[in-house]
Amino acid sequence: MRFIDTFIYTFIAIAVAGAVIIFSISACLASESLIDLRLAEEIEVNHSRFALIPHKPTYILPFVFNDKIQQYSSYESAQNSDYNDFQQLEVKFQISFKMPLLIEPADLPLAVFFAYTQVSYWQAYNSEQSSPFRETNYEPEVFALWRFDKEIAADWKIKLASAGFVHQSNGQREPASRSWNRIESNFLLEKEDLVIALTSWYRLKEDYESDDNPDLLDYYGHGEINAVYHIENNTFSLVSRNNIESGFSRGSIQFSWNFPIHKKLHGYVQLFSGYGNSLIEYNQYTNTIGLGISLTDWL
Repeated sequence: MRFIDTFIYTFIAIAVAGAVIIFSISACLASESLIDLRLAEEIEVNHSRFALIPHKPTYILPFVFNDKIQQYSSYESAQNSDYNDFQQLEVKFQISFKMPLLIEPADLPLAVFFAYTQVSYWQAYNSEQSSPFRETNYEPEVFALWRFDKEIAADWKIKLASAGFVHQSNGQREPASRSWNRIESNFLLEKEDLVIALTSWYRLKEDYESDDNPDLLDYYGHGEINAVYHIENNTFSLVSRNNIESGFSRGSIQFSWNFPIHKKLHGYVQLFSGYGNSLIEYNQYTNTIGLGISLTDWL
């Protein structure tokens, strides 16, 4: 096992153990539903005509180390391989927001949203190659959201369900073009300070001749599980994708820790191991570790 693998798994084990200790100390403390708190904040701006609401986490990681950056060039005029010399240290940032299109029609607990998420990988320190953007993934989506508050078992409650259409692409030309369309559904379950998001998707078929990543589902699978734990202003999340489905051979795992620094300033640590760190790397196994600032998180 490579050093970076050992480091990542050791870091995750320590963080999870710390979260378990914190939880055991505070388990007896009553707390308001995390999802209800997030929804209450969103409701305050939902009826604004120009409301932009946090969707997925928004963050900037000035320091991200990638142990294997796939060598793709987005420059058609490149005449030598120097344009493909990407550095292992780069900047990563994600911007994600949603805006309401329809709110509670006929007083139903239903809303329709448009959402947009962009993840960029910037070779900011690669001055020899003019600091290019190595990869950017664009993800617009439209989805309907249903609100529940139904207890199902052992104090677990189903809080939200959604379904919608998602497009994801990297906006490049062949041979570096990557894209897919999918129908996606989500269920959010909550128990005290722990939230579990169960996501499944169905990829819409394309002509094989025009499909630039026909084997994408072999690496992304048909869904993911996201566990989010919030305690004392710290948020831990663990995302597992295609591990069980592929027999732990083509999956990925991502761990993040959002922690307070000063007042409303939050630090952000993110670790990734597996396939699909970005669309251009969907069939490449990489390990990354990043450090930066969080603007918004899952909860």
